[in-house]
Amino acid sequence: MKLNLKYRLPLFMMGVLCTASVLAQNNKAANIDTLMRRANRLGMFNGNVLVADHGKVIYKAALGYADASKTTKLTEAYRFHIGSIAKEFNAVGIMMLQQKGKLSLDDKLSKYLPELPAWADSMSIINLLQYTSGLPDVQWKTVKSDADNMADLMKIAQLNSVPGKKYNYNNNNVFLQRRVIEKITGISFKQFVEDDELKPAGMNTAVIDPTEKDALVAHAYDNKGNADPFFYPISGWTALTLDDFYAWANAIDKFKLINPVATREIINGIGPNRQSGLGGGSMDEDKMISHIHDGTSMNYQALLVSKAPAGITVILMTNNKQGNLYAIDRSIEAILDGKPYAQIRKSFVDEFSTKIDSLNGAQILAFYNDVKAKHRDEYSFDGEDTLNELGYHLMGSKRLADAIMVFEFNTKLFPNSGNVFDSLGEAYYNQGNKPLALLNYKKSLQLDPTNDNAKKIITELDK
Repeated sequence: MKLNLKYRLPLFMMGVLCTASVLAQNNKAANIDTLMRRANRLGMFNGNVLVADHGKVIYKAALGYADASKTTKLTEAYRFHIGSIAKEFNAVGIMMLQQKGKLSLDDKLSKYLPELPAWADSMSIINLLQYTSGLPDVQWKTVKSDADNMADLMKIAQLNSVPGKKYNYNNNNVFLQRRVIEKITGISFKQFVEDDELKPAGMNTAVIDPTEKDALVAHAYDNKGNADPFFYPISGWTALTLDDFYAWANAIDKFKLINPVATREIINGIGPNRQSGLGGGSMDEDKMISHIHDGTSMNYQALLVSKAPAGITVILMTNNKQGNLYAIDRSIEAILDGKPYAQIRKSFVDEFSTKIDSLNGAQILAFYNDVKAKHRDEYSFDGEDTLNELGYHLMGSKRLADAIMVFEFNTKLFPNSGNVFDSLGEAYYNQGNKPLALLNYKKSLQLDPTNDNAKKIITELDK
């Protein structure tokens, strides 16, 4: 039967559009592959990567080796420790129990763990989720097991701060979330995650607390070829494949495990650059906008970037940390947007951290400019990231005046970037200079109207 001409043209146009879409996706995938394989050749990425665009996986690859011996090549079946991203499983678990009426976020910790000292009477579940419990961190040098850590907690006579008053990101908050889940459910945290989170999310190969005997687990190592010790003092760490990680990202974005109200509770931190249970991100009422979380554990490093409206997901996992996953993500996202992108180069901060720590702000900038003039192709100087990373390195060392000098220089180099003004605003905020913090956050929001963090701080400072 012949088709009427009036039907042929629409069908023809549909075919043309489909072909153009496939070609565009293939071109993106090819550019991403070139980017990643170049980074691998330069020793700047050893690990697994997945990229989805418009809700469809367009690129997936395993690049490099499974361990320090460099005799076994990675495959997509390998599982990686994902550092702090594994904390999402306890945060989501707490919210699942809240949805079922098993707990309230306002409940005192002593309700579930009455054996703890008196300070547990003043600490709420929400304080553990927000890292405002006042607890000190795990004593990593001496703790060898969950029992050791619980014994340390039992010895604490006084908290470092009043619960709810001060943010301190540390793993005792995570440890106690996991113990609460065990007390309420009557099963191990491992069993709870496997039965109530992994299976419902469609995750089939994830493993919790893998040992050296487990197959298809990537082993981390440093740039000198030294293998990380395969030991974790406290339990509850989930290692993932690319497919399982993608399934988890979709479960969060599509509210398969917890509803939008519960998700909002653990995706928003209590202040600027404060971690939440899901790392960080944003929502528009009951719709997920972004979910971004990074994690590091010795030489393991992972990054999840999910932007639901565009159907974009970028997953990067490495067992040879180079400190460049955000830079890789930015280049990948630029490729997806059809924009120019930067090649991956060595980290200026990682390479020269010892020298940087011995210089003042002015000397650091002089040294930066000298290296940039002589080694532009070797280190990453293409965008704002290098100076931003340098500024945060200084800020992390409590060198706020030097960090401000670096961030100020970055705003002169990249005057149209909302991100660099946000960083400068944060440095002034931490310094206590509210007028200049407000000025720079407003400039950041003007350049980037989607900056929810700037909106929050401006509202706070305007009061």
